[in-house]
Amino acid sequence: MSKQKIMIVDDDNSIAELISLYLIKECFETSIVNDGEDALTCFAEFHPDLILLDLMLPGMDGYQVCREIRKTSRVPIIMLSAKGEVFDKVLGLELGADDYIIKPFDAKELVARVKAVLRRTFVPKEETAKATDKRPGEQMVEYPGLTVNLTNYSVINEGHTVEMPPKELELLYFLAASPGQVFTREQLLDHIWGYEYIGDTRTVDVHVKRIREKLQPNTGWALSTVWGIGYKFEVKR
Repeated sequence: MSKQKIMIVDDDNSIAELISLYLIKECFETSIVNDGEDALTCFAEFHPDLILLDLMLPGMDGYQVCREIRKTSRVPIIMLSAKGEVFDKVLGLELGADDYIIKPFDAKELVARVKAVLRRTFVPKEETAKATDKRPGEQMVEYPGLTVNLTNYSVINEGHTVEMPPKELELLYFLAASPGQVFTREQLLDHIWGYEYIGDTRTVDVHVKRIREKLQPNTGWALSTVWGIGYKFEVKR
C-alpha cells in the first residue's frame, strides 16, 4: 500500500521540518514548500492527500492558496495560524479548510488531527474511479437509477429530479462517494456541518430519514444503517 502524502506549506522551515519528522515517523510521505506560489506548483506535481497550510506566507498568503486549490480540488486542507480570532477561523473554514490549528501547537496533536481529517475525507481511489464522472472538475457519483451531482446540486432518481436542501444533498453525496465505508454520526456531523456545529447526532438521523423518503428503493444500492455506529452507502453485488 502506498504512503499517504502530506504537503507542508510554511515559511518557517524549522517548523516545517519538525512537522515533517513527526509525519514521517507515522509513515506519511511529505513535501515542504515555503511560499504560496511554490505551494501551487508542488500541489500540481506532488498530488498530496492532505495539505498543512500556514496562513502567513510571503507573496501569496494561505487564504489565496486555499482559494486557488479549491477551484479544482477538494483535497483536505488544515490551516495553521498564530491568529486565534473567531473571524480568522470562520474565514478559513468558509474558504474550504477542513480544520484550523492555532500556533503554537503540540506536534502530536497535529498528527492526530491529520489522521482524523484523512479518516473522514478519504475516498478509496478505485471506488472514486468507478463513481466519479470523467469531466474535469465535476463532482458527481452515479449508480443504477441514481445520479448525485455536487457541482450543480442536483439529484436524479429513476429518471426524475429530486429536490433536496443543500445539507441533504451533501450528506448523500459524501456517503455515495465512499461506497461501503462506514461513517459514525460524529464524523458526518464534522464533515457536513463543520466541527464547530452546535447540535447533536440526531441531526444526521433526521437528514438520512428525509433522504430515504425521497429516493425510490433500488436493488443495486442502499443507504444502510450500521447499528450502534452510523451509516454507509452500500452497493449490492
